[in-house]
Amino acid sequence: MNHQHSYLTVNPRLYHKQSALPLDNPKLAHFNHALHQSMSGLPFDALDWQRIIGADNDAFPEGFEPLAMVYAGHQFGQWAGQLGDGRGLLLTQIIDKQGKLTDLHLKGAGKTPFSRFGDGRAMIASTVREYLCGHALSSLGIASSNALGFVVSDTLIARNQMERAAALLRTSDCHVRLGHFEWIAVYAPELLGEFTYQMMDIYYPEVGNDINKFLHAVCQNTAKLIASWQLIGFSHGVMNTDNLNITGSTLDFGPFGMMERFNPTWINNHSDHHGRYTYQNQPTIGHWNLQKWLSCFSLLSVQHDVMLACLEDYEVTLHQHYDKGICQKIGLDSSHAGAADLAYEFVGLLKTYELDYTNSFRALIGVLSDDEHRYEQGLFHQLTQEISAQGGIERWQNWQARYITTITNAQQSIDLMKRTNPIYILRNTMAEYAIQGALEDDFTEVSRLFDLLANPFKLQSIATNEDIAPTDRRAMTPISCMS
Repeated sequence: MNHQHSYLTVNPRLYHKQSALPLDNPKLAHFNHALHQSMSGLPFDALDWQRIIGADNDAFPEGFEPLAMVYAGHQFGQWAGQLGDGRGLLLTQIIDKQGKLTDLHLKGAGKTPFSRFGDGRAMIASTVREYLCGHALSSLGIASSNALGFVVSDTLIARNQMERAAALLRTSDCHVRLGHFEWIAVYAPELLGEFTYQMMDIYYPEVGNDINKFLHAVCQNTAKLIASWQLIGFSHGVMNTDNLNITGSTLDFGPFGMMERFNPTWINNHSDHHGRYTYQNQPTIGHWNLQKWLSCFSLLSVQHDVMLACLEDYEVTLHQHYDKGICQKIGLDSSHAGAADLAYEFVGLLKTYELDYTNSFRALIGVLSDDEHRYEQGLFHQLTQEISAQGGIERWQNWQARYITTITNAQQSIDLMKRTNPIYILRNTMAEYAIQGALEDDFTEVSRLFDLLANPFKLQSIATNEDIAPTDRRAMTPISCMS
């Protein structure tokens, strides 16, 4: 195993080394074989992984040196002070087969000095949701943490009622959060320069020793990430500064939601009483978080105009990537005259009539295709019926007429939309069915969804009607932060 536990090189005040707290009778619920194969030198035996994810310290291979990171953050717009890894441990960092640094992080590993009032454990429900969503976003091509697998156990934890604990072995390109810098700026400002240069060397070696380039790069990558969320209809739900990392990959799946019927103001986090973290607010919150992060670097004499330029870079990058992507979702290049206007008008239709976000974009293939794409033609007819029932048929037909005349090569547009618009996303009802099974030690639905979401752009025989057109009343209900 090619270890490179680079975080051990930072000042020891920034982490706490400790053992994991073993779970009682851990049972391997699911294992991500494809992700495992992308890594080199990891133990393969299922029993090994059951013991590792179950926090059996004796099973940890040489090179595993678990540690809990300390960081701070702004939560729901307010300074929250010291936070840190309250239930997770960074076990090690390895170099994968592509030569990329990958963190192995055990979530649900027991109490740490940063647990505050928590017990350091994880619920089965939140573990299943994170496991499936990290896999789903990765399969969609969105930068995200993933996981090698998860276990359930007989360890009991107190939530609304007594429940069994689970644990997840998360992988990510980076667990260094904006909040790491916030903690240092407030509690150990003398460490900020050294830590910043270390993070630049590890995660952004291409910028050399130029802090300004580093700041721009983080802002650009954050913008690209949030643009990708907006395009696929993903709402993170809890975009605190301690939940965004410095590489621009999705981290910390809590009360997330995939947009079903399009409502940009939908509150998917039960604790978000004022709608701060709604889908439509994510670009603005990204800007706000980066502004707080950038302010830390005044301690390193970074000028205010540099910070403003970074934030402007964020805005420009986000809009460029979103505009390009939203045009591709209707099968057009953003350089095509009128493409952006058509795309934004289509999004307006989705909002007005609260149409299914994923199905509606896929339905556009049915506008251009013949009998070869019967699934998409079915979606198109359903879309037309829904709009017509709400009195919008003339608006819809006018948009279609303009759209068809704008398309210059129907097959190219169809091919682009098939690569861009998924058939399957992780809908809330899908996750709920998997959770209910997992609570009874039945992981059949977890396994089925894992296979389904591995290929989200292709029709699959294992799909059910609920995977594409859920009718359950829970489809758009807020999710609790409890985990």
